[in-house]
Amino acid sequence: MTPSVTQSKLFPTNRTVTNLAQNVAGLDFTIADNPIDDTASFVTQQYRDFLNREPDPKGLAFWSNEIVGCAFPWPECQQAKRINVSAAFFLSTEFQQTGYLVERIYKAAYGDGTGTAIVNGAHFQLPVPIIRFNEFLPDTQKIGQGVIVGQAGWEQQLESNKQSFTTEFVQRARFITALPASMTPAEFVDKLFMNAGVKPSASERADATNEFGSATTSADTTARARALRRMAENSTLTQQEFNRAFVLMQYFGYLRRDPNDGSDTDYSGYDFWLTKLNQFNGNFVNAELVKAFITSAEYRQRFGP
Repeated sequence: MTPSVTQSKLFPTNRTVTNLAQNVAGLDFTIADNPIDDTASFVTQQYRDFLNREPDPKGLAFWSNEIVGCAFPWPECQQAKRINVSAAFFLSTEFQQTGYLVERIYKAAYGDGTGTAIVNGAHFQLPVPIIRFNEFLPDTQKIGQGVIVGQAGWEQQLESNKQSFTTEFVQRARFITALPASMTPAEFVDKLFMNAGVKPSASERADATNEFGSATTSADTTARARALRRMAENSTLTQQEFNRAFVLMQYFGYLRRDPNDGSDTDYSGYDFWLTKLNQFNGNFVNAELVKAFITSAEYRQRFGP
């Protein structure tokens, strides 16, 4: 189906970019009587959905003014402003250092999952982010607890949260099963790089391995946590995973579900939007990615008719 305010599936059966652009451009944005159409409510929801907190007064005022301070023609300007403001929460330092970091930690720890999609009637499998919404939400809340970027002490709070979270993460049974303590430091580090899909430089590999000092096994919990975090914060991984995470967060943030849940029985929608975002070199405005999700019936029905 086409992404419209009266239909809930977020990709068209005809997967051409031209048809999608025409359908999205034809959306009626004059709908009223839904709380999410109120500017302050809309901005507040971005804080809740992406930063897992209530807005701070300065932030709420700033982003609300971004939307209401429109030039004419007002409806078109407000549409564009709402899209850009919402996307700004994904792009913000606060989300990049919390939610997006959690997504990359799972990628480094466990690699990719496998999903099924249908294109022109043909079924195929594709690699997909392995993290699920019911894992992402509590872990993001842990790493972002008490963090409000711009307020005094936020860097120290974030650093403390990162250290605590990664130390706890590497002690989970799933992680220990995937990367046993009996592995040598080199084996442990190589597995992280393989899962992340990153070919390390000699110095990157050495730096990660050196977290274990002269140990012959990777049993040291704090060293494991440091090596995992080093991998998750690797600049190559951050760049490679960006578009995949951007699309994934449309489902996690706006729809509060996995890409193959709800009205989607597989990853066809996720694959469509990732393909489209890649076609536009990551330009979410030209890809009409955020626009389609925040005007979808599924998103709007979270708040009202």
